[in-house]
Amino acid sequence: MVDQFLERLSSFGDTEAIVYNSVRHTYADLVRSIADWRTFLDTHEVTAGEVVVLEGASSFQACAGLLALIERGTVVVPLTLLTAAKRTEFHEVAEVETVITIGADGTSRSLERTGRTADHELYTRLRTAGAPGLVLFSSGTTGRSKATVLDFTKVLARYGAPTRPQSTLAFLNIDHIGGINTLLHTLSQGGTVVTLAERSPDTVCAAVAEFGVRVLPTTPTFLNMLLISGAYQRHDLSALGLITYGTEPMPLGTLKRLKEALPTVRYKQTYGLSELGILPTKSKGDDTLWVKLGGPGFEYEIRDGILWIRSEMAMLGYLNAPAPFDDQGFFNTQDAVDVDGDYVRILGRRSEIINVAGEKVYPSEVENILLEVPGIAEATVSGKPSHVTGMVVKAVVKLSEPAEARELTRRVRAHCRTRLEPFKIPAIVEISEAEHHNDRFKKTRALT
Repeated sequence: MVDQFLERLSSFGDTEAIVYNSVRHTYADLVRSIADWRTFLDTHEVTAGEVVVLEGASSFQACAGLLALIERGTVVVPLTLLTAAKRTEFHEVAEVETVITIGADGTSRSLERTGRTADHELYTRLRTAGAPGLVLFSSGTTGRSKATVLDFTKVLARYGAPTRPQSTLAFLNIDHIGGINTLLHTLSQGGTVVTLAERSPDTVCAAVAEFGVRVLPTTPTFLNMLLISGAYQRHDLSALGLITYGTEPMPLGTLKRLKEALPTVRYKQTYGLSELGILPTKSKGDDTLWVKLGGPGFEYEIRDGILWIRSEMAMLGYLNAPAPFDDQGFFNTQDAVDVDGDYVRILGRRSEIINVAGEKVYPSEVENILLEVPGIAEATVSGKPSHVTGMVVKAVVKLSEPAEARELTRRVRAHCRTRLEPFKIPAIVEISEAEHHNDRFKKTRALT
């Protein structure tokens, strides 16, 4: 499977493959870089089955290195630059044996051995099967990061013959299943991956304009930032044909404002997990959050309002937690959903539901309403313990214009009374200048 994928890349020749920080690289360049990586791995005696961290930005060098390590049959742990504490934690959880670091220039590289021996049962299964592996860490927005182990041959099996090559901006890094999917899908089609060291509204829009990016896969949080910044007005985005969004619930108001700001762009909701891969989806429309899930290799069921999925490329398991599969192979996503015929609407993680005197409150529903209040740029809702009702709704907001806290609270509650049931109205409203997202541009509920 890996050899077939690399042969396909060779067939694309001088077509543009990867653009990193405005430097263009062809498929021929990519094939040569993979060959150079083979020599590097030979020199350092990196062998199949080793657990290898590939550390650095998602540069051209990193993308080539990832493919070479998979070809070698290693278990790859792609990581971006982390804090010292988080780096140590991830290395210990993954039982990392070898660390390859790509320098800040995106080209230099170094290798060191850790002295560890990786003997986790999941690694034994990969080695016995002679399969390359992939370890991805969750964002840990509501708790400790989980380490997912995937069989990379099953990941590659998702990418079929070339049909429609397109220029796609790799918004998520290759330490995320969305970033891996963007890279492999685009390359498998002979398209161009445009990747950046910095991801701000202006740098993303500038890259779309400069390289004629057709597809932008990103997050609702970033799209809200895009609207607030006005960056879409400062750059020529006429090439952009499709924006896909996932990783967290999309505020309906944000989606409608996007459609007004960029009316010629099509919008598509995606759904995927590190544990299961990226599911085929079909949005009911550009201005709705209802979506069809599933396709070849995927099945789903709704049990007590929770989404369960069975996937042919499902993970082998977690390195540091039990795997929530049932005896039929269905995975408990913990995502609460509404159902309308063949369509579902993702409400949010069950663990994030706020229980107010026995009534359920979904944070995303309240956040949608808060974003309608003039002057509120971002909103994050969570539960706060109460000795009367068990929990009350707490909102932390970031403002686009100054406001006095007491007056803002009055306006928030007045607006919410017209749109929400009483138990959903925030009892606490706090103003904060802190960022509401992590480095993957996903809302961080630990903020509240």
